[in-house]
Formats: sequence, C-alpha cells, structure tokens
Amino acid sequence: MTRYRQMHRHARRARRAGMQPTLIISPGDQFPELVSVAAAQWLTRWAYRHRTAFVPFGIVAATFAVASYTHPHHARYWLPAAGVTVLAVVLLGIPHRILRARPTGMAAAAALARLWAECGIDRGAEQAYAAVVVAVTGGWLSAAIAVGPRTRPLPLVAGVATVITAIPWWFHRRRRARARAEKTISAWPRVADDSGLPGSDILSLVVDTWGWTARVLLRKGNTTEQAISRIPALEAGLGLRPGSMRVFPDPARADKFIMRVIETDPHAQPIPWPGQCITSVTMPMDIGVSEGGRPARILLLRRSALIGGIMGSGKSGILNLIIANLASCRDVILWGIDMKGGMELRPWADCFSRLAFTPQQATGLFRDAVERLNERAARMAAEGKRIWEPAPADPALIIIVDEYAELPYEAQRFADSVGRRGRAVAVSLIAATQRPTQAAMGSTAVRSQMDIRICLRVRESRDTDLVLGQGMVTSGWHAHKLTQPGTFLICGPEHTIPERNRAYELTDTRRDQHASQCARLRPWLPASRPDAPPAPQTAGTDPFHGDGQPSPEMTLWDALADAGPEGVSIAVLEAACGLTRRWIYYRLQEHARAGRAVQVRRGYWKAARPAHDPERLSSDGE
Repeated sequence: MTRYRQMHRHARRARRAGMQPTLIISPGDQFPELVSVAAAQWLTRWAYRHRTAFVPFGIVAATFAVASYTHPHHARYWLPAAGVTVLAVVLLGIPHRILRARPTGMAAAAALARLWAECGIDRGAEQAYAAVVVAVTGGWLSAAIAVGPRTRPLPLVAGVATVITAIPWWFHRRRRARARAEKTISAWPRVADDSGLPGSDILSLVVDTWGWTARVLLRKGNTTEQAISRIPALEAGLGLRPGSMRVFPDPARADKFIMRVIETDPHAQPIPWPGQCITSVTMPMDIGVSEGGRPARILLLRRSALIGGIMGSGKSGILNLIIANLASCRDVILWGIDMKGGMELRPWADCFSRLAFTPQQATGLFRDAVERLNERAARMAAEGKRIWEPAPADPALIIIVDEYAELPYEAQRFADSVGRRGRAVAVSLIAATQRPTQAAMGSTAVRSQMDIRICLRVRESRDTDLVLGQGMVTSGWHAHKLTQPGTFLICGPEHTIPERNRAYELTDTRRDQHASQCARLRPWLPASRPDAPPAPQTAGTDPFHGDGQPSPEMTLWDALADAGPEGVSIAVLEAACGLTRRWIYYRLQEHARAGRAVQVRRGYWKAARPAHDPERLSSDGE
C-alpha cells in the first residue's frame, strides 16, 4: 500500500503541472487491489469536489452532538435555544421595506442588509430559505435538549426534515457554480497553456450569486494586457458562454489579474428604479446595478460629468436618474439646457429653476452661470473661504446639458469657463452627447475637466477612448461590446475597474409622479441672493440681454399685455419664456400682488393694464 500512496502523490503533482497521470500495471500487481485503490481515490476526489453537498448532514450531526451533551446536564437550556431561534427567524424573515417605512428603522435595515450580504444571503429568497432552516434546526434542537435527542419521533423528524430542507441547497445555483469553479481550477493549467498564458496559476476563487471571481498569478514577463487579448481563447478553453468573461488589472500587483466570469447575467432584464436614495448633493447617488449585484454610485458635488453613447444607448435614462436624485436634494439648484426643444427635460420643468431650449437661451443661461460663479468667488474671497459648502440657504448649482454638441460657440466658451473654475464654488456641469470629439465639445479644456465619465454603447472601439480617455480600450474598457440599452461603464475616482453596469428603469409615469412630489420641495432663494430668479423689469431698465434678445420677464409681460379678454394659458407662457412652470407662477404672483396682472380663470392670466400703457412695467409705487 505504501507504493500505491507514493504513486498517488506523484499523480497529484503531475496533475498540478498539467500532466495527465497514467496508471501502469506491472505483472506482479494484484488487479482487485488496484481497482479498490483507484475507486477509493476517485471517490475521495468526487467527495472533496462536492463537499458542499454534505453540509446539511454536517449540520444535523453537529446539532445531534450538542443536544446529546446538553440534555443530561442542562435540560433547561431549551428556553434560551428557543428564544435565540425565534429572534434569528424574525431578523431573517422581516421585510426590509417595513423597517424603511420609519426613520428609526432605516439604520437597522441598512445594518441587516450589510450583514446578510456578508453572509452571502443578500437575496430575499435566500433569506427566506435561511429562516426556514434556522426555524427547523432550532426547533428540533430545543425539543432535543428538553426531552433527549433519541426520544421518538425526534430521530425520524430529523431525517425527514434534513432531506426536505437539503433539496433547495443541493439544487442551488451558487453551490453548483462553486463545484464548476473548482473543476475549472483543476483544468486551468492546460487551458492556460493552450490559450497563450503558460505558467499562470489561480491563487484564489470566490463564488457569488451571479458567477465567480478568480485571482490569477502570471508568469514573469506576461502582462494583464496579454490576458485581456486572450479572453476569447480562455472562454473557449473553459467552455464558457461567449462574452461572459471579464479581465481586470489587479490594483495591488502588476503580475496578477482578476478574472470575472458571469454565469447568470443580472442585466438580462430591466431593473426598476428603487426610488430616491439621497437627500443631499454631498451624498453619492445610485444610478444602476453592477454585474456583481452592487449599486453603481457616483458623487456629483464639485465634479463635472460627461455622458456619451450612440443614439438609443440610454443617455436620456441616465440623465433622468441623475435628475430624479438631485431633485430630492434641498441643497442644489438645477439649471437645464435641452437642445431637442424640451423633449427630455421639459417633464422635469417644475424641478428646474431655469430651462433653455434655443441657442440664444442656452447662451444667456451660461452667461448668467459665469456671473454667479464670479459672485460666489468674490464672496468666498471676502469671507476667506476656499470651498463652497452647499446648504439649503447656499445651494450648489448643477447645469445639465442634453446634446452638448448642438450648443453655439458662445455658449461653449462660457461652458469652458464653468468647467475650469466651477469646482471650488460648487458649480458643476453634466453634459450628454453622442460622440464627444474636439469639434463637438468645442474645446479640449472642458472635456479634460470632466471627472466622471459614463460611456454607454458606442459603435467603434476608438469612440470608447473619446469618452473615457486615451488608451482605455487596451486596459479592458470595451464599451463597443455593450449590447443592451442602459448598460454603461463608469470611469472616475471611485471607479477604476471596467465593470459593466445597467441603469435603473425609470418609467414615464414614475418620473412624472416623482417630479410633482419634488417640485414642492425645491429650494428658492430670496431675491437678494445671487442665485434667485431675476426680479421683474421696472421702467428705466434694459429689458434685453446683451445678445439683443428680449429677457424672459419682458417676454412674459408682452404675452400678458397682448392677451385678449380670455387671457393666455400657462402652457403658452411657459413655451414663450422658455422657463419652468414654477418660474411662471412665481412671476405671475408678483405681478398680481403689484396689481399688474389678474387671473381670468383657472390657468389663464392677462395684464390688468392695456398694452399701450407706457407704465405697464412700473410698480404701483413709482
């Protein structure tokens, strides 16, 4: 038998080196003994590879041992055991949405979510199964401690319950994925040699809900870029689904890389938006879910963002998610520019302090943004501050631009100033465009100031470098391989790994409901503040902007003065001024208090004075 053990050790070393062991039978060997040894070795390897399948029997054996020891000496311990079982079942079974309904329960729900995620039962079905197992095991243990584990019918109940509760465990995809992953480890040396990565070795492997992740050590002289170029060969060698492997550089070691295999795609179906997750612009917001099931978060305070992707890739969905989160914050003011004539941003009109739909309006908006930037800088210099801290009384300013490439040159020049100087004073820019070339962005300066890059599906690999930066394709950022709408890559200070994410789905109905809820809470500063809406024009003031276009106040008054006896509707005023419905009502109330305008009926207004009155813009006290 000693010789057979030596042969087994040599065969194991050969398998580690990628060689296939061969059993040689000499004339003096006894065949039945060889068969028994080979069968024992095969059975041992099979049992070790599928060792997780024996976990239910291990739990039963441990529970029986505890009951056998506790019953003769501490039979009254069944009360604490029952109490701990009830508490564990309640914690596992209580829905988190019930806890989140109250402010005091949000911290408890977050702590439980982190705990279950660390234990590997982050899904609701897994938590329910764990609650059933704990209830059955704890109930049987309490009864066994009280009356003895051999008392009938406790042994029969234990056997039946073990088989019933073990069936979901045996067929759970995560356990089967672990068995497949361990099989992959054993086949890796041969696959690596055939794929052009000879000498590489898998150091560790972790199985999760959606697949498994391995850390691979490269042979000296090989690089991660070589492993990225060998992805198709590795997928074929391991028998994986095409496009299911990701290779990332290891941030700690250059001679290692991280190999991620997605067996069950979490992005196969749209993911509904879970609702607002932030109440301040200082908090990172969730805009999607990664392939590992983790939330994709970005922080927009004192940062500009660039969103790029071809038509139909989901840029508007990303913008809606960002606006939905920012609309819930009382310490940020939103300005918007929609060069599609309002198709994307108009549903959020009540949440924006200012909107622009034409090139002239966009230029005026950016000109005012630069003025407010200068005012904030002067105020900070006078107060001796270097960083603007957002608050409801001193909110941050975020300008959202859809179709940035359609902006006129003058507006892009002002946007360049905002991108370069807006960080310290909390004035940020979010730009969405199909292809952010130098010609489209107007200047390389504004693109270089974009700290956060979100790249959706693009047609060519070089377009990935345009959005994310030069050389990102060779590092594994393959946005041209994205296929589903809303799937994107994030490159930023907190996102250095090319992990795919999918944006939440925000339906039109949910968007309109959320916009109406947030409109009542939007910050509106006093007129003396630099960021407040401009006051109505009075006699003797210039009613035109520097570009010769009438100001929104002048346009509003002209529409009211020219209205007939039936008045003019709010929708017409909103379209004429290019500003939000809230701004229109704000101005109408000021005119009504001054006696300059009256409401004819619900939603219709007109001027209280005739159109030819030379004092139509004067207040009553003048």
